[in-house]
Formats: sequence, C-alpha cells, structure tokens
Amino acid sequence: MILWINGAFGSGKTTTAYELQGRILNSIVYDPENTGFFIRKQLPKSIHLADFQDYPMWRQINYMMLKHLSEEYDGTVIVPMTITDFSYFAEIVGRLRGEGIEVKHVTLLASRETLFKRLRSRGERADSWPIQQIDRCLASLSEPTFAEQIQTDNMHVDEVVERIASICGITLPPDTRSRFRRSLDRKLITIKHIRL
Repeated sequence: MILWINGAFGSGKTTTAYELQGRILNSIVYDPENTGFFIRKQLPKSIHLADFQDYPMWRQINYMMLKHLSEEYDGTVIVPMTITDFSYFAEIVGRLRGEGIEVKHVTLLASRETLFKRLRSRGERADSWPIQQIDRCLASLSEPTFAEQIQTDNMHVDEVVERIASICGITLPPDTRSRFRRSLDRKLITIKHIRL
C-alpha cells in the first residue's frame, strides 16, 4: 500500500509520516521532495522553475519510483508531500490507482493562523516561501479531490496518527516509548527536515 499524506506546509506531514513509519511494521518513508532537490541541483539556475513540481520529470520520476516500490517492496510506503495541483495529483496518484495500485490519500488541514504559528515556530520567516503558500494550499486542499481531510488544529500528533491508521484499516501496535523519547524523536525529525 502507498499512503500519501498531503497538507499545507506546517500541517505536520513529515512528523506524522515518521511516527507512522515507526509503528507500522515493514514500512518506509519515501520523500518526493528529494527528487525536486536533485533536479534543481543538476540544472543551471537560468532554467530553474519556482516550484519543482512544475517539472514534468519530477512527476514522472516520482510516479516511476512509487510504481517500482509498489511492485518490489512488500510493505507500506508512506509519502509525506504537499501536492495541490489537480492535474499533477492525477499524473501521480491517479495514474497509480488507474494501474490497480492501492493508494490511500489523506490531507492534513489546519487554519491559516495555526499553520503560520507552526511554521514560525520552526524558524520560517514571515515572508518565507512556505508561509506564502498557505492560502493557495488551503484553497486547493479543501476540495473533494484531496479527501480524506483531517482538521488538525486541536489534534495531537498521536491522535492524527491513530486517525490515519483507522482510515487506512491499519492496526498499530502500542507506542512503548517514554513521553520524553517521543518528544525527542519528533524534535529530531523536525530539525532533520528543515530546509536551509
């Protein structure tokens, strides 16, 4: 199964993905963002696009990687990635589903104020690219195409994880980490995924 966790920047996709990966036996996190960074690194700046999702090759590579994983890996592939363009979503998720590959999709939503606060708490400037995308993301991701939506404003990450597992029909083993260890693990994931 592929489990795509969508949502605006600051909605908790990455933290949730790694929490799920730690509790779903035989699972990995696949991050399509790395493909975007690879493409940008290989191309001269004069032909860079503002959003790497606009490169057709980004969509093609991620479709091919996810198809390959679904065929070769006997486990759950967790994909934390914001995708708001309906046609891009169709090119990857729709195409995989059209080929009979099981793709569960959930969207983490939160209010503009909550997203802004979360992004600022992780060091984003008020004029940063992720903060500038909040309104665009919220407008698009509230559409039915991006169901199933989970409103996370007043939810703890543990509740989000349990909700996603329930939606996907996954039974999670108990989280046996101490409260301190859980908190530390989540902080380390956040730090590791800060893009400078």
